[in-house]
Amino acid sequence: MDMKTATRDGVALRYAHADGGQGRPILLVHGWCCDHTFFAPQFEFFAKAGHTVVAPDLRGHGASDAPDGAYSMQVFSDDLLWLAGELCLERPIVIGHSMGGIVAFDLAVRHPETVAAIAMIDSAVFRPAASRANMPAFLEKLKGPAYREAVTAYVRSALFIPTDDPANEAPILARMTATPRHVMIGAFEGMRDFDPLAAGAPKMPSLFISADGKPLSDMARFLALVPDMMTGQTVGSGHFAPIEVPEQVDAMLARFVKLAG
Repeated sequence: MDMKTATRDGVALRYAHADGGQGRPILLVHGWCCDHTFFAPQFEFFAKAGHTVVAPDLRGHGASDAPDGAYSMQVFSDDLLWLAGELCLERPIVIGHSMGGIVAFDLAVRHPETVAAIAMIDSAVFRPAASRANMPAFLEKLKGPAYREAVTAYVRSALFIPTDDPANEAPILARMTATPRHVMIGAFEGMRDFDPLAAGAPKMPSLFISADGKPLSDMARFLALVPDMMTGQTVGSGHFAPIEVPEQVDAMLARFVKLAG
């Protein structure tokens, strides 16, 4: 994927861009401490289908600039809103993985006129109570000298399952632990502070794809807010389903895009 750069208020945002004219444009939003490559299979899939596809590195992630300042979900979604305008993406379908799904949700509820539909893949939009209770201790570890070890331990224990391909573990962890610590902390605090009930419900077609394992969202609460949301679940894949089982994820996304477009 060839990378391009757009600069917003002095912050360089890097992104991959495939031009196409078939159906809605697709905006792929990666997760916490990840980058656009975590959506590489879906980028290729939708580009081959003729869609315009944009996969940015969120600020602080990948090759984008990592300035001091806030890394809230609203900051990320405002960057996406600006980038979509710069690239003339007319009401894209926004697909987010992990934290990227929270960003997609925020963008959809605050700027519904700019989004045609959203899909969230194993995103903690409604974080379960047990997960929320563990956040303060994990944040303290991120603020300490062994923060990379803390990220590694969390990912191995909570996000991988035994059926995942062990060859994927090392490159995933290498990219995640390379994220600047202030970005790790700021974005994690942003997820902690995000309140989906305060944000409101999306008014466009929505899809949630769960990984095969412990769900990262409280689906009962989520569906109470968005009762018409479509749902799916991968088989034999942990949190990094877009990489682990792209054939499953691509099929569900393709059907959703067809219905929503």
